[in-house]
Amino acid sequence: MNPEIRNEQGERIDCAFSPVHREAKEILVIGHGVTGNKDRPWAETLSRVLSAAGMPCLRISFSGNGDSEGRFEDSTISKEVGDLRAVLDALPDRQITYAGHSMGAAVGVLSAARDSRIRKLISLAGMVHTADFAMRKFGDQEAGNSTMWDKADCPLSRVYMDDMARIRSVLDHGSEITVPWLLLHGTADTVVPLSDATDMIQAARPQAELRVLPQVDHVFSESAELMASHVADWILPRLSS
Repeated sequence: MNPEIRNEQGERIDCAFSPVHREAKEILVIGHGVTGNKDRPWAETLSRVLSAAGMPCLRISFSGNGDSEGRFEDSTISKEVGDLRAVLDALPDRQITYAGHSMGAAVGVLSAARDSRIRKLISLAGMVHTADFAMRKFGDQEAGNSTMWDKADCPLSRVYMDDMARIRSVLDHGSEITVPWLLLHGTADTVVPLSDATDMIQAARPQAELRVLPQVDHVFSESAELMASHVADWILPRLSS
């Protein structure tokens, strides 16, 4: 399985499927953060570990990122919610667990609060306070005339900044998540602070669990295997027999 997936704008969503050697109803969909793509080392590690344990995985690049179609300038949380909806539409016979990293975790919160097809949710270094993030990281730059983190192929757009400000925070949606939910966050994260996760776990329902990883950074640079082992430890006992 490697379905052709197109969003509401008709843009192709690049994806990579990691199968397993058995019949499996459940699938882990993996979404990245801002300026990321499906081939980030942490995403490849997570997919490898989970598929080896018996859970198929589908890594996606949101539109405008990686090899997906679309313009990076149009990449926003709101648009990526639509991208994820298109992915779920392409998996009608699967039970979906969604794992989102950073901004992709905010996409997951908004999606799981509205879409019952997401049966389990995983937030990896999850962004919660979107307006605060945008102002901390890009507030001193001119949208439309600057780039994100000096990446030439990642222009900072007004539509991105406006969307982050409009959403402001996904904290209020935490109490709307009724499915099992794992939050993983490192204490050495300088991109999205650990306080985002601790704020969210206080707003979430009792079935949510926060695991704090000491000395782990935002992209799990030296800790991708550790992150993946925590995800496997949490999700494998919850798989359908």
